[in-house]
Amino acid sequence: MATKHDYTKDDIRKMVKDEDVKFLRLMFTDLFGTIKNVEIPIGQLDKLLDNKLMFDGSSIEGFVRIEESDMYLYPDLSTWMIFPWSTDRGKIARVICEVYTPDGKPFEADPRNNLIRVLGDMRKAGFTSFNIGPEPEFFLFKMGENGEPTLHLNDKGSYFDMAPMDLGENCRREIVLTLEEMGFDVEAAHHEVAPGQHEIDFKYADALAAADNIQTFKLVVKTVARKYGLYATFMPKPLSGINGSGMHINMSLFNDSGNTFYDKDGELELSQEAYYFLGGLLKHARSFTAVCNPIVNSYKRLVPGYEAPVYVAWSGSNRSPLIRIPSARGNSTRLELRSVDPAANPYLAIATVLEAGLDGLRNKIQPEDSVDRNIYRMNTDELAKSHIQNLPDTLHNALKDLSADETMEKALGERLYHSFIEAKNLEYDSYRTQVSGWERDQYLEKY
Repeated sequence: MATKHDYTKDDIRKMVKDEDVKFLRLMFTDLFGTIKNVEIPIGQLDKLLDNKLMFDGSSIEGFVRIEESDMYLYPDLSTWMIFPWSTDRGKIARVICEVYTPDGKPFEADPRNNLIRVLGDMRKAGFTSFNIGPEPEFFLFKMGENGEPTLHLNDKGSYFDMAPMDLGENCRREIVLTLEEMGFDVEAAHHEVAPGQHEIDFKYADALAAADNIQTFKLVVKTVARKYGLYATFMPKPLSGINGSGMHINMSLFNDSGNTFYDKDGELELSQEAYYFLGGLLKHARSFTAVCNPIVNSYKRLVPGYEAPVYVAWSGSNRSPLIRIPSARGNSTRLELRSVDPAANPYLAIATVLEAGLDGLRNKIQPEDSVDRNIYRMNTDELAKSHIQNLPDTLHNALKDLSADETMEKALGERLYHSFIEAKNLEYDSYRTQVSGWERDQYLEKY
């Protein structure tokens, strides 16, 4: 996690002076999880600190119509960070902002505001924090002469390989060092299964900070990769025939007494709260898939044979189901959701899985029995007897499940929920009307 600080306005002013900061990047996130930023000169600092900085919200995907475009950026001072890189004109700092309306209210279509709202509901239910440990994966491709990404991978390495097979090692090492300079506590960094694929894991944080960290992480990875003539992509499945990139989400729910998922006397040392939360995740899994796997390409990853989950089930001992229970216990007891991919908007994805789990707690949803064998080897009858469903196999089917789930509407709020479904249906319609090279190769001469 990146270290959070309780900075005051005066702290910020002092750091700006001491570190020779000349520009500020005001970061926020749109409906699709794309990082947006407004860059301002340091002379606008006081205006920002007084919550008086305005921007045009009509140009941001999923925000507002042109007739209601004026929005304000309220900085979260705890996210203040000076980038390790600088220009010859001075350093650049960033701060993550929340979007507010002109009448001083949090804008409901801001994904970060929405997660803050859901976390407020969590606290009303008697919990203090929802901790998230993400495991984002990405690919490194070589860049062409004009700076455009190619489809040439930077290496031929595989899981945990070292140089010379892992040619991304130096780039990955600099990414780690840059993240550490920015306050991240990096736990592991290694080559993943597929050629050109990498994973960097950083320490868990509370849900809001974790979502902020994921966005910052993506920015750092892409920035450092360019220095090495590489293009980093978080596209889930950029190439056929190899594993796709996931972003497993480890989660645990705390109250004043500690981790509510742990019970030393419970089955598998899990508490009843853990089982109810798990039951909620399984009940709503098909619905939140559209949010956690939000693009057409996501469903090229969620297929058998490439280590990604396909079935709605859980286990304490194997990695083929959707949710597994890592072996650590005590305050490290957690559930690992394995379907999420790095194209997801982290604020929306975390909001949906939290609301699903809270629904399980509210309604005491008991999960089906664990599945402790390789699900991929089970036949149709065995899957049916174990009440195991498939995850949606297309974005279209995932959106149908999302559209029918009132709990997911509660998780996203009415405005974000309907905007997301509308935008993603348009995206799928655009995809299904395109004729692909595969179709021409298969059918043009045959028919």
